[in-house]
Amino acid sequence: MKAVIEGLLFAAGEDGLSLKEIADVTGMSKKDVELLIHDMRVDWKEQQRGVQIMKVAQVYQMTTLPEHAAYFEKLAQAPNRSQLSRAALETLAIIAYRQPIMRAEIEEIRGVKSDRVVQVLQRKGLIREVGRAEGAGRPILYGTSREFLDYFGLNHIDELPPADSIFDWQEWEQERQDLFERLGVDTDAIQPDAEIEAEEQPMLETVNES
Repeated sequence: MKAVIEGLLFAAGEDGLSLKEIADVTGMSKKDVELLIHDMRVDWKEQQRGVQIMKVAQVYQMTTLPEHAAYFEKLAQAPNRSQLSRAALETLAIIAYRQPIMRAEIEEIRGVKSDRVVQVLQRKGLIREVGRAEGAGRPILYGTSREFLDYFGLNHIDELPPADSIFDWQEWEQERQDLFERLGVDTDAIQPDAEIEAEEQPMLETVNES
């Protein structure tokens, strides 16, 4: 069962799992799960494993060790790691053409969960949070950043190829409206925060004033 819990935490990624979620999946009591996780944390530390189990806000996550941070920074800065995966490029294109956009919309278009891809794009600075939609949970709205323009050598967002030359939106538009209704999102409120929009307006005009 320790191996099962390890696999569950790995699959959950940064979202992590609560004690109840692990207990529900494994069929064990919460007390037994808690004891196993405690044993795993002790075992991994004694074995000098490269990962650990952390509890943050009542959620268990598998994380790397802070003392190894320098190595992860080198990995992130390595030239061969600067390339975007196909999934990342696909997600980035959707955000660029449909911004501001919720993660649920991105996943509706792609047909797969996109939380990790969105996190990667945020870490690379290619996308940013531009506001929140009105509705249940006030989901985050994403848009592109100045770094996005730099990365693709654009001076202006309008220099992107016409959206219709890349995507066929017609069929998705009805699904998009259905999604909004299910989430209770006010479509008139799908706009960036006014303050952020005003602050970032120069970015949409030019990457470099010079």
